[in-house]
Amino acid sequence: MAKASGTFAVKVSPQAPAEGDTSGVGRLLLDKEFQGDLAATSKGQMLAVGTTVEGSAGYVAVEQVKGSLNGKNGSFALQHFGKMTRGTPELNVTVVPDSGTEELTGLAGKMQIIIADGSHSYEFEYELD
Repeated sequence: MAKASGTFAVKVSPQAPAEGDTSGVGRLLLDKEFQGDLAATSKGQMLAVGTTVEGSAGYVAVEQVKGSLNGKNGSFALQHFGKMTRGTPELNVTVVPDSGTEELTGLAGKMQIIIADGSHSYEFEYELD
């Protein structure tokens, strides 16, 4: 497995619910800029819901990433599955199968997102066919 790491900035834009929607599911737009081994931008959408128990919630998201990964150009999609159980987070971010284009065709892997002191970074383990 190859590895990539670096930082990223993210802008999250909450969207108004559809008229009459009382589900409690929130929709947010994601706009990211990656630095480091992944020099790229991404656009995505997140669906999230909280619960009546403090510190418990869940979210799913999909984002389309375009740029350069360790010098190889192209794009790929990431799929997020996250949950928080009474303050304990669990996050799984994987490359959508067969989403790689150009020099990133055949990309597979998993990304770890690290949030510390208000900053975001990533560690990405991947392979190319």
